[in-house]
Amino acid sequence: MYSAPKHEWLVDSDQFDATQASTLPQQVPDRKKAKKKLKGEVEKLGDLQEMLYAEDQHSVLLVFQALDAAGKDSTIRAVMSGINPAGCQVFSFKKPSSLELDHDFLWRTAKRLPERGRIGIFNRSYYEEVLVVRVHPEYLRFQKLPELDVSPKFWDERLESIADHEKHLARNGTMILKFWLNVSRDEQKRRFLSRLDEPEKNWKFSEADLDEREHWDDYMSAFSDAIRQTSKPWAPWYAIPADNKPYMRWQVAQIIRQNLEQIDLAFPKVDSKTRETFMNARRRLEE
Repeated sequence: MYSAPKHEWLVDSDQFDATQASTLPQQVPDRKKAKKKLKGEVEKLGDLQEMLYAEDQHSVLLVFQALDAAGKDSTIRAVMSGINPAGCQVFSFKKPSSLELDHDFLWRTAKRLPERGRIGIFNRSYYEEVLVVRVHPEYLRFQKLPELDVSPKFWDERLESIADHEKHLARNGTMILKFWLNVSRDEQKRRFLSRLDEPEKNWKFSEADLDEREHWDDYMSAFSDAIRQTSKPWAPWYAIPADNKPYMRWQVAQIIRQNLEQIDLAFPKVDSKTRETFMNARRRLEE
């Protein structure tokens, strides 16, 4: 089963603390250099994705989680800009429908998993069930759960279900990479203010985002627990500082590229029978 290579932002410690994870390294490339590095990674990703699609044996699931204004949408757009749309699919998960609430909490995302040869992107995911629902346990009353007992054991069991689900996917050829884009509280405030001040960003503002900001400490606790319990070699978490967007995007692209290179992708080899078919086709074309 696949195992992720070491990386600066890879979470591999059961002592992970979300409140300490937003600090940038001392030496960070300036905006122009970071964009240049991102461009190089995007070009390599395009080549790797073509081999992934042609080989048709592995699939890739990229999970993005973050608090509001961390830059999930723009990061997905920037990092995947060089990918053939035919081999990539993006799904966002927000408020569940009545049909989705009539199933277990993994059902709606399981329907959207990428098939072999494709890269699937979850903009928010089943982790919302142990993040926003944990911060707002009143949402559980809509899930029609039998014998509901909202205790620490309840959340541990949900995280266990997620870990088991991801291990099953990994065993069957899905590479899972999970990114927590960790924006600081001060930077989130600055970005919210820019949404109020700049007309072209007004549409992004929602007063509900301010309500969620009041639960900052609860979210940090929920993220810490979820990431600690589910960051595994076959389904790693990367906690990337999000205050510097160009740097963050470059890091995300680099991590995806490094992991794809680990599985030794290759174009399918042509057997002797197929090669003979090619030779006949060449003769017909030349005639």
